[in-house]
Amino acid sequence: MTITTSNKVSSLDTGAETETSPQSTNVQDTVVVANDTTTASATSAKTDVTPPQTVDRFAPLEDLIRKATNVIFLPGLTFLFVIAIWSGIQHTIAPDLPTPVETWGKAMEIFGDPFYEYGPNDMGIGWQVMYSVGRVLAGFLLASLVGVPVGFLIGMSDTFSRAWNPLIKILRPVSPLAWLPIGLLIFKAVDPSAIFVIFITSIWPVIINTAAGVRNIPSDYMNVAQVLKLSQLEIARKILLPATLPHILTGMQLSLSTAWMVIVAAEMLTGGIGIGFYIWDEWNNLSVTSIIVAIVVIGLVGIALEAGMNLLQKRLSYQS
Repeated sequence: MTITTSNKVSSLDTGAETETSPQSTNVQDTVVVANDTTTASATSAKTDVTPPQTVDRFAPLEDLIRKATNVIFLPGLTFLFVIAIWSGIQHTIAPDLPTPVETWGKAMEIFGDPFYEYGPNDMGIGWQVMYSVGRVLAGFLLASLVGVPVGFLIGMSDTFSRAWNPLIKILRPVSPLAWLPIGLLIFKAVDPSAIFVIFITSIWPVIINTAAGVRNIPSDYMNVAQVLKLSQLEIARKILLPATLPHILTGMQLSLSTAWMVIVAAEMLTGGIGIGFYIWDEWNNLSVTSIIVAIVVIGLVGIALEAGMNLLQKRLSYQS
């Protein structure tokens, strides 16, 4: 009996052990999963921590050096290169060409009194530039006032475009000086003739760019105008003009640059007062140093006119 009882107890013990084994396994798995979850959370917490950003104390200095290099150093090297070539030409093939030092001295003399006036044909370079700029602005404004509406008509109407395109293609490549005799014949005066030449040569960029701007207007804009039942005046004011304004201003900028180049050649032939006549008069006086100074002045005035147009474009363009 004792042995049997012992066997039963052993059997029961074995069964108990067998029954408790899955429970212990589940507990261990739970502990392992919990440990993995804790480890993953700790790892993600470590990953989410961003290190403190370091401040580069030399960044402003580096930015200043970069700007100085682009604005002063590189252009300065270019000017030195041009002066070296100028000096080389003067010492080798053109000994009559004034040196850079002589030209600088003449420039100081000219700029020392730019607005002197000793007679109707003897004025300082300041007056000459002012007269030329006045003629340029007059012809340029006239070209803009006529060119913008014509460009709108060409861009909006295929019939008008077919009528004007042949005339534009014929007249646009004509040299400015070819128009000067026509202007003198019509107006019989220097100023109106010069303004006419500027007008007839600077109007084409305005017309072409305005027409291109009108053609590039998205069709959705016009569909919206039809849905809103806008009048033709409202369409022109609220859709056409804002959408084409960047093209118009680009054409005006090209027109102004063309006008400034044209006036110098026109004034050389017409005489009177102006930077072109000043250059021709100094050539007759064999003052090449004054001519070089005048060339630099023409370039600086051109930069000023371009800067003015860029400022106007930023003020008026809806995209800015």
